[in-house]
Amino acid sequence: MIEVTKINGVKILVNPHLFEVVEETPDTVITLTTGRKIIVKESRQDIKNLVKLYRKDIFVD
Repeated sequence: MIEVTKINGVKILVNPHLFEVVEETPDTVITLTTGRKIIVKESRQDIKNLVKLYRKDIFVD
């Protein structure tokens, strides 16, 4: 799971395996494979970096 901050300031954990699309519109919107959309404060690039770190962590352990 990666931690992101919703637009209202609440921090949540999200499973990056469920990400379908991450776009900046200018807010960053994560669309999950379930169809749910989450608006977050992190940039698209920040999300990309968090996912890369998450996946590295999985394969190292």
